Amino acid sequence: MALLECESLRKSFFGVEVLHGVSFTLDRGSVLGLVGENGSGKSTTMNILGGVLARDGGRMRLDGRDYDPRGPKDALAGGIVFIHQELNLFENLSVEENLFIGGFPRLARGIPFINRPAMRRRARELLEQVDIRHPPGTPVAQLSQGERQLVEIAKALSVDAKVIIFDEPTTSLTRREAERLFTIIGRLRGRGIAVIYISHALGDVMRLCDDIVVLRDGAVAGGGPRAAMTTERMIALMVGRTLDQLFPERSSAPSATPVLEVRRLSQPGVVHGIDLTLHAGEVLGIAGLMGAGRSELARILFGLDPFREGSIAVCGEPVERPTPQLCMERGMAFLTEDRRGEGLLMHAPIAENVALASLDDYASPWLRFLERTRLGSEVERMAQRVRLRAADPKGALVKNLSGGNQQKVVLAKWLLREPRVFILDEPTRGIDVGAKFEIYKIIDALVAGGAGVLMISSEMEELMGMCDRILVMNHGAIQAEYRRGAFDGERILESAMARRAEEPA
Repeated sequence: MALLECESLRKSFFGVEVLHGVSFTLDRGSVLGLVGENGSGKSTTMNILGGVLARDGGRMRLDGRDYDPRGPKDALAGGIVFIHQELNLFENLSVEENLFIGGFPRLARGIPFINRPAMRRRARELLEQVDIRHPPGTPVAQLSQGERQLVEIAKALSVDAKVIIFDEPTTSLTRREAERLFTIIGRLRGRGIAVIYISHALGDVMRLCDDIVVLRDGAVAGGGPRAAMTTERMIALMVGRTLDQLFPERSSAPSATPVLEVRRLSQPGVVHGIDLTLHAGEVLGIAGLMGAGRSELARILFGLDPFREGSIAVCGEPVERPTPQLCMERGMAFLTEDRRGEGLLMHAPIAENVALASLDDYASPWLRFLERTRLGSEVERMAQRVRLRAADPKGALVKNLSGGNQQKVVLAKWLLREPRVFILDEPTRGIDVGAKFEIYKIIDALVAGGAGVLMISSEMEELMGMCDRILVMNHGAIQAEYRRGAFDGERILESAMARRAEEPA
């Protein structure tokens, strides 16, 4: 008998059906991969399972009994735990306090005092199960993102979870943290705990999952055992068509004109002797492992962090002491890897976010009043240019958009300034395959228009599919350079992992 059975689940909002008879089963100790584009129905299905939404049709059975949660507490009582992409932890509280926030052990029945020794003892037991070595009294604010995710898993174990749902768990993790998470998921399986794994990282889905279900437009488009699936088949089921290639054909070639020149750029402990030239019409990739200095280099180039030695020139003009404002005036743009924390005002409308970097350009010369009509028409033009999908392309709040559309808002914000140099740090992280393709087309249009793109990515296929050249960073320095036509994933990875001559074995 399956641990969980979902049969013909249906859900409507304001009279419009968004979930059309979704069915799947989940066995004890198995991992089910749930994939689909943003808007395919994954979140709605999981919110029904987690008691956040009530279903309008269909049925669910858990452990052989009818399952009909009236709220998240019912789901938790039934043993279903949802670990969201945005972790539900209080950073100002300790690890042990977060573990028992839903119900602290008491000294005695009816006495409102916390049994601190019992709480700490149980917290140590739970943390050992997920390989966290920090003391239970450690503030959550001191933990890495990967360690915080493990605390969420420990919380699930504290309530005797039967099913744990992971929603995009590796989006903010380093590769090492992700590997640690995969190890813990393997242990959960060994204990008979079932896992639903939601991710846009299809390679991880193929590696971890026993069965895969693909959703499209609120219905099951297909699925089956992992052995019967391939990444190509999953993509075809997700987007409803066959993608002969994951990357668009390049519509232009790089020119010989440099738009960004960096010479002997150094900052102690961060980057060392960086030399690079980015040409108009070129996509120049930066590969490397986490901690190689890629994002740090991007921040230095855009004036966010200092450097001690070297020089930077944009379109032939030296940038002596770069600041973000000066870099923007020289025609640079920087898309940060943390779009939610650094790239967007999440609670503001789309129009305000798109206009944010260009307000000075749309202010009257004397009174500095915004020329709202002119700005509004340009914002609308940018939204169309990036093919932004929203019911209200100007007034909708950014926090209500999918990850792909949020990234398009960031791109539209910078495109409004018509930059010559575009620095993209992890431009497709946490975005579904359909939205990725659209982002790639925007990048192609940028370089076809004469801009240069410096692209940092942890996805080797992405770099090899989009770039004209790839520079490999290692320990803050450029280790190797590869040109299109001679790309070799294994050699690039070897360069990224090579030890420096002065580093001890």
